Amino acid sequence: MRYGYVRVSGRDQNEDRQLFAMQEKEIEKKRIYIDKQSGKDFNRPQYRRMLNRLRSGDILYILSIDRLGRNYQEIQEQWRFLTREIGIDICVLDMPLLDTTRGKDLMGTFIADLVLQILSFVAQNERENIRKRQAEGIAAAREKGIQFGRPKLAAPGDFGDIVKQWENRGISMEEVQRQCGMSRATFYRKMKEYKVDGDRL
Repeated sequence: MRYGYVRVSGRDQNEDRQLFAMQEKEIEKKRIYIDKQSGKDFNRPQYRRMLNRLRSGDILYILSIDRLGRNYQEIQEQWRFLTREIGIDICVLDMPLLDTTRGKDLMGTFIADLVLQILSFVAQNERENIRKRQAEGIAAAREKGIQFGRPKLAAPGDFGDIVKQWENRGISMEEVQRQCGMSRATFYRKMKEYKVDGDRL
């Protein structure tokens, strides 16, 4: 049986290019498994479903090695599990050297293993570089005074009076929320802060 595996990192990404590659190999739609999540590990629902269907002699097609995963060590372990324990062949469409249907001799296996190690390393290294660039970008933005996340909600100038009115049951919680422009939970938090140090609000 021929199977295809497609993975994109998020639901907003398009898998059409990978699906087109599978259609060119005439793989039935019911044997194409699609995950829309990170490749950091192999705990993916459609991938696990596919594993339960694979049998010795089957062929698994993927467009590129990073669609299988992004963790250097886990990609190699999974490759060996698929090809040696289950006994399937794997064909990486954009890398002809990673096609176990062709090189069945010792040299073919050696070349495939060597290429796999190199590509797996490159995939993981790129992932780590992206993470590093993101961290550097965030640090640089913070140095410029750019704030991340939701802006901190300031209490109104008469917050102390509002608290006293509410505690004396002079106004309702609904009126408190309206005057302060904040949720009930935020009001309670601000009130605690106010009682510790009202000058900072």
